[in-house]
Amino acid sequence: MTAETPVGDGLIVVDKPAGWTSHDVVGRARRLCRTRRVGHAGTLDPMATGVLVLGVNKGTKLLTFLVGHDKGYTASIRLGQSTLTDDAEGEITGGADAAHLTEAQLAEAVAGLTGDIQQVPSAVSAIKIDGQRSYARVRGGEEVRLAARPVTVSRFQVLATRTAGLQEGDRSTTVVDLDVEVEVSSGTYVRALARDLGETLGVGGHLTALRRTRVGEVGLEHAATLEQIETTGAAAYLIPLADAARAALPARELTEPQARALGYGQRIASAEPGRGEPVAAFGPDGTLVAVLDESREQARSLVVLAPATSK
Repeated sequence: MTAETPVGDGLIVVDKPAGWTSHDVVGRARRLCRTRRVGHAGTLDPMATGVLVLGVNKGTKLLTFLVGHDKGYTASIRLGQSTLTDDAEGEITGGADAAHLTEAQLAEAVAGLTGDIQQVPSAVSAIKIDGQRSYARVRGGEEVRLAARPVTVSRFQVLATRTAGLQEGDRSTTVVDLDVEVEVSSGTYVRALARDLGETLGVGGHLTALRRTRVGEVGLEHAATLEQIETTGAAAYLIPLADAARAALPARELTEPQARALGYGQRIASAEPGRGEPVAAFGPDGTLVAVLDESREQARSLVVLAPATSK
């Protein structure tokens, strides 16, 4: 199979390299897939690596249902220095010697940032303020403080700690580097976790490395590098539309009349009225027909992916 093999509808999971923006990856994927219809589910910062889920052709219609899934990361945090961007790409803005920190202090601070918390996003983020991205305002010299928002940190585990002595001019200081694993709800900034951990401990903190290991049930085991995709061909790594939807959403099996009605844009009775999450609806032949909202007695199509066929 070559890079010239046409691709159909579905998802491709890329192991994003460091230094690339998510938009860079989409641009390369458009060339490799030979289609403009490529999008991604959840931006990764340029310094980050790991799982970036791409929708191809009709697969782009599934992305909106993946963005809200919880995510897993491995990360490295440096305690003892804070930065403008809350990560290693920003200039150092403060900090304090971290040599005195104990395991008990660290454990207590991590516990305080676990569970349902209120988090202030990093000022250097893509959140818009009066139509302008927050990061653009910060880089323009403005002081930006975003409003706190509720997020869930279901797991925050320290795997390893290391201390290092740094020389800053004629002053020496000690920093503590942590390797951590976190599992968080959509909208959580791991950079902000690093910042808040440092603030809680009174020494400052920032993120030095980040790798996304999963989005929902889609993990690194499903991912391919851009080099692999270019060598083998995008079609070899395409997760078909139906398989992707079954992995990401609850499934409902339709009768032929129900599938035909949805294909014509009609409503059908909900299988489980009151269900709060979207439902992937499949025809008798296994085709993904639509994604449904079954919150009411009559199911509403959020997106239709298979048109009606005459019988």
